[in-house]
Amino acid sequence: MSARFAPLAALVASAALVGLYLALGGASYEPLDVPDPCDPRPVAELQGRDELTEKLALSALDGAACELQVPREDLVFVIADPGQREEFIAEHGVTEEQLDAALEAGLVRAVDDAERAGDISSFEATLLREAAVRVPAAEAIDVIESATGDDVLGLVDDLIDQVEE
Repeated sequence: MSARFAPLAALVASAALVGLYLALGGASYEPLDVPDPCDPRPVAELQGRDELTEKLALSALDGAACELQVPREDLVFVIADPGQREEFIAEHGVTEEQLDAALEAGLVRAVDDAERAGDISSFEATLLREAAVRVPAAEAIDVIESATGDDVLGLVDDLIDQVEE
């Protein structure tokens, strides 16, 4: 192909890409709505402990975000990097105490949601609620992420060990 046809070939290729984009529904693209964290998550059958941990974590984030009326994604940064805490507090106009109370309320909500869905027993829920109230939220999250137990009672045992230290 000679150099004088290169611009024409590029134009045809670009038109083909735009045509393919439109044929595949690109013209109707809209961003996904972010679910309201105050609405309960859909209930799905759990396949194992990892899914329960994930469900508890997401529900806890939803609960805390709902309490503070902030995007749950902002809370993820606070939890992942405690250095972001001051920036979050300043940006959202909350106090340290309000943030801690919201994280605790989120953990309690997560336990309530899991019990209602039948993912955990009422005995396990009682133990987890007590742990959520007694263990600072940041420490509880660390324990959940690194828990060695392969069931909820193992997780509770790890949380109790944290309280005793």
